[in-house]
Amino acid sequence: MANLTFNEAKEKHFERLGQFTPIVDRVHGDNHPEFHDVKALWDTIQEKTEAAGSDKPDLDVEFSQLRDVTNHYAVPNDVCESYEAVYNMLEEVDTAYQA
Repeated sequence: MANLTFNEAKEKHFERLGQFTPIVDRVHGDNHPEFHDVKALWDTIQEKTEAAGSDKPDLDVEFSQLRDVTNHYAVPNDVCESYEAVYNMLEEVDTAYQA
């Protein structure tokens, strides 16, 4: 898979992340309270990206915290495919941001 730019990753994943993240938080948040942090960080990433317009937003802190909260996007064994998809999309956006 070719490495994406941040803008390409944004176009590819932000809409689905915006749909999936609140649902996964509602469904899995009780058993995986760390996902509440994931959702809050996603909300901040989305807000900062929108506010930056065509400029690259400053998301170093948010992605660092996401890596910590998710144990570097390690998917728990007892979750649904949507939970896994959120982690995979976030990891791809993070990787694109760091490039």
